[in-house]
This record gives sequence, structure tokens and C-alpha cells, in this order.
Amino acid sequence: MTTLASAVKPRAEDSFSITFAPLSLEEIYTKSDDPANGAVVVMSGMVRNKTDGKPVIALEYQAYEPMALRIFYQIAADIRLSMSDVNRVAIYHRIGRLRVGEISVLVAVGCPHRREAFEACQYAIDTLKHNAPIWKKEHWADGSSSWVSIGACETSKENC
Repeated sequence: MTTLASAVKPRAEDSFSITFAPLSLEEIYTKSDDPANGAVVVMSGMVRNKTDGKPVIALEYQAYEPMALRIFYQIAADIRLSMSDVNRVAIYHRIGRLRVGEISVLVAVGCPHRREAFEACQYAIDTLKHNAPIWKKEHWADGSSSWVSIGACETSKENC
């Protein structure tokens, strides 16, 4: 298997981004669509209004962008190693301050068959949350806040 040190290069048909701009479901769907697809599976992660029973008013995301993008490229490469018929992979993560209801991450995978598309999409989001250097600061209604790595999602599903 390829390692991060080997500098995986993204495929031209794939799309990756870390951005301050709002994310668009339509745009990510289009980027993952291909005439050979029988399925496009899209996962949309959003800011919800509660964490551990505490009212949330916003999340603030930061990322170490060069490494996070390399992780995104590696995720796509790993998907292709295990599922050779994947046509397109798109991974977008937003940074900055987001309000409740705003989309923070979009992952989309286009494949000839739905099973592979679902499996690849789940692998992509799970691996991103575990490996990507992305942090979020939770802002609560009581005025308090705290930073947490999105990798903490592996140990506490409530914070994901």
C-alpha cells in the first residue's frame, strides 16, 4: 500500500478541496458524475444544534491544508486499490466558522454499482475523520467553547 511519504498524486477526474466557501451538493454531485456510473453516493456532514446535550450555536474548523489534501488523495488511491471500478471521488471540507445547518464536509463517489459506491463513500468519510489534520471548535449557547480534533470521532460518536 502507498504511504503518505510517497506523495500520491490526485487523478484528473477526481476533485478535492478545503475551502472557506459554502459547499454545494449540486456541485459535488456533478464532479462525481460520469456516464459509466450506475450510482453516485453523497455524504453530507452538517453542523447540528447539540453536542453531548449542550446547545451548539456554531462550529469553527481549521485544517493543516497541505497534509489534509494529501490524506484526501490517499483516500481516493486506497479506494481504487480495493475497488477498481470507481469512476470518480470528490472530497470537500469547509473551514472557518459555520452556523447550525451549514454543510461542513461533502464526500461523493461515483461507481457503476451502488454497493461499491456506498462502501467507498463510507470508507472515505471514516478515514477522513480518523486521519485528516482537521480540528473544530464548538461554540455553545452558554458562551463557552472548546477545540476538538475530528479524529476524536473514533472514540466519541456524539462529537461527530
